[in-house]
Amino acid sequence: MFGEDIIIPIAGMLTGIVVVIAISVSLAKIFRGPVGQALGRRIAGKGAQQDQEVISEVLELRHQVEQLSQRLGDAEERLDFSERLLAQRSEAGERRS
Repeated sequence: MFGEDIIIPIAGMLTGIVVVIAISVSLAKIFRGPVGQALGRRIAGKGAQQDQEVISEVLELRHQVEQLSQRLGDAEERLDFSERLLAQRSEAGERRS
């Protein structure tokens, strides 16, 4: 009834339609999500302002990390000093005994 010359092109068209629908649905989901919102902000020019906010926040966080690193270094030095003092006292106590 239907020959291969009719079935194969129809199957190809159906496959193409399914692929186009799948790609369209996928792109719609992507563009409605966070990626699409970020692209929209970038296109509207609001991305540059947020980029500056992010940059300033990153710089502030880096400064805080540097301060915390310095404080940690100071605490490590104090701990080492305390350990040396305790070791000296215990050695002095052992010598007396």
